Amino acid sequence: MDSTVEPLYSSGSTVSSRRGRALPARLAASALATEGGVMSNEAFHAWFEERQRTHALQVSRIPLGDLRGWNFAPGTGNLRHDSGRFFSVEGLRVRSDYGPVREWCQPIIHQPEIGVLGIAVREIDGVLHCLMQAKPEPGNLNGVQLSPTVQATKSNYTRVHGGSAVPYMDCFIDPDPSRVLADVLQSEQGSWFFRKRNRNMVVEVGPEVEAGEDFCWVTLGQLGGLLRHPDLVNMDARTVLSCIPDWRAGSSTRNAGLHSDTEIRSWITTRRARHEITAEPWPLREAAGWHRSDEAISHESGLFFSIVAVDVSSHRREVPAWSQPLLEPHGLGIAALLVKRIGGVSHALLSARVEPGFLDVVELGPTVQCTPESYDHLPSGQRPRYLDVVLDRRPERTLFDAVLSEEGGRFQHARSRYLIIEVDEDFPTEAPEDFRWVTLPQVNELLKYSHHLNVQARTLVAGMRALP
Repeated sequence: MDSTVEPLYSSGSTVSSRRGRALPARLAASALATEGGVMSNEAFHAWFEERQRTHALQVSRIPLGDLRGWNFAPGTGNLRHDSGRFFSVEGLRVRSDYGPVREWCQPIIHQPEIGVLGIAVREIDGVLHCLMQAKPEPGNLNGVQLSPTVQATKSNYTRVHGGSAVPYMDCFIDPDPSRVLADVLQSEQGSWFFRKRNRNMVVEVGPEVEAGEDFCWVTLGQLGGLLRHPDLVNMDARTVLSCIPDWRAGSSTRNAGLHSDTEIRSWITTRRARHEITAEPWPLREAAGWHRSDEAISHESGLFFSIVAVDVSSHRREVPAWSQPLLEPHGLGIAALLVKRIGGVSHALLSARVEPGFLDVVELGPTVQCTPESYDHLPSGQRPRYLDVVLDRRPERTLFDAVLSEEGGRFQHARSRYLIIEVDEDFPTEAPEDFRWVTLPQVNELLKYSHHLNVQARTLVAGMRALP
């Protein structure tokens, strides 16, 4: 897996001759601009606080029966929009050979259309800047968070809802290939979405693209600092940032990993071939263990999540008022990555995760990904592997620690604590069969392809690139 990065433009390009620098050097310069470029850090926070006040959403919980434009299908009990578009909440029956529970039913969000998550970048005063948006979402704990330039489902940008056009969408519809830094289909939460994918794009634009009042130009260095702020950089921005070629990944450590590139690929293929999971549509009304009340669809144990309904109004969104269902998790999640130097080379311990909504059975996730509250009643031997290592971490060995929100357009107050923890030298190098130590260049290579790293792992990759 070659981690070297080619220049953005070919040597024959007039743009290349004008700029004369390869992409890694340009990205590195942007990452070093931690104090800002066209907008200082102080100016950014003032702008962002003003956007939060301006875009305050009015969100209220309502009974499921009061949803406008939504209905429960008579035969299945599945919750669908009257238009047949956007998304639906359906039942799923799962059978698997993986994990302590081998068969279950659950609600899951079904959104088959592929959305676009795109960040426009532009060189300003010799430094690459990212065009970011202050975007309100009904499920965000704090209303407005920093999102990509474009964050839109196909229903949004084709204006199925009858709303206004999505700003800057034309930058990402059939862009000039020579201006594309990244373009890859990536998954979202496989436990909550059924085979959901978004097109993650980074496209360079010219000086004709300017920031509107809800948008700002910030450097990669500023974004790295903002990632440490709770609930500020949203999930969609984080996944796109992880897909940007890593400016620090040279070829010198490419073949110095504990496992070769071929071994890593063979391990992923082996996990996908050996694990079996069958996920079939199932009537939501017949999902065993789940019960619908006036207020929510919830599991009889009180664990996992609920499906709730909200009424939303905004004078700044494409549609000024609407109602919709949201998935509300029970408890704060943890997504933690253990890192270690092996033979002088940094490695991250990734897990091969099986989730019912994945398109290809297995994707690589963090070392630990769970909601600890769900395991409080179990002995340590039945808790997720390495969870106790994470919970007993030492502050001086914790390189990254931030509580960040998951997608606010479909989830209600979904938050996870993202951690990067450096383990001691004597921490075992030998890993169980569903775990592998992977070098950072190997991680970067995997990110060039769809469905290899899950959305939680991609957030941690963005966090790793923000480390000093």
